[in-house]
Amino acid sequence: MAKTATKVEIAKAVETLFDVKVSKVNTISVKGKEKRMGRYAGFRPDWKKAIVTVEGDKTIEFFDGMF
Repeated sequence: MAKTATKVEIAKAVETLFDVKVSKVNTISVKGKEKRMGRYAGFRPDWKKAIVTVEGDKTIEFFDGMF
């Protein structure tokens, strides 16, 4: 997912890809961790995490049974 994606864009994408009705989207901007290779330090890239809630008792089959 793009770091610049908005909640509305995420909801529309999930609705079209998985054919469900989205009721709520929560987003979290995650900072990249520092990683070292010997004496050289760098950072992993920042990324965005989205938690999507679907309406009713519908589920997304791709993730069904994982939790």
